[in-house]
Amino acid sequence: MENLERLITEHSFFKGMKNEHIRLLTGCASNVRFPKGSYIFREGETANTFYGIRAGRVALEIYSPAQGPLQIDTRKSGGILGWSWIVAPYRWYCDARVIEDVRALALDGACLRGKCEKDKNLGYELYTRFIPLMHRSLEVTRLQLMDVYGSQ
Repeated sequence: MENLERLITEHSFFKGMKNEHIRLLTGCASNVRFPKGSYIFREGETANTFYGIRAGRVALEIYSPAQGPLQIDTRKSGGILGWSWIVAPYRWYCDARVIEDVRALALDGACLRGKCEKDKNLGYELYTRFIPLMHRSLEVTRLQLMDVYGSQ
């Protein structure tokens, strides 16, 4: 546990969090690896995890019947992958394909939702950290749509 706690504390997303919240997160965390070419998750699957990327890169893709997979964004070391665990119905809205071997912290969303119910301050802390990520994701998608539809 001490090693996971240290890894969480070192990740930029969790910087400045209270030690009590870091300990709660550690109880929901694991250390994971994904090889190049694999998928971390697929669109439509149940979203019960988010990832703090420690090394590597991931492409976020949506499927277009006319063009096949379209890369809409990337995540790299220091980034967070996946916010769908926090919003019902907890489904992934895209695919996450590994483009460079990934080492990451995996945080169990169901575990965290339970802890956020019990500790509203933890929930508020996580929401205030995730809202800007969600906004950025929507903005990137909007720009991608302008590029796709604006060029026709």
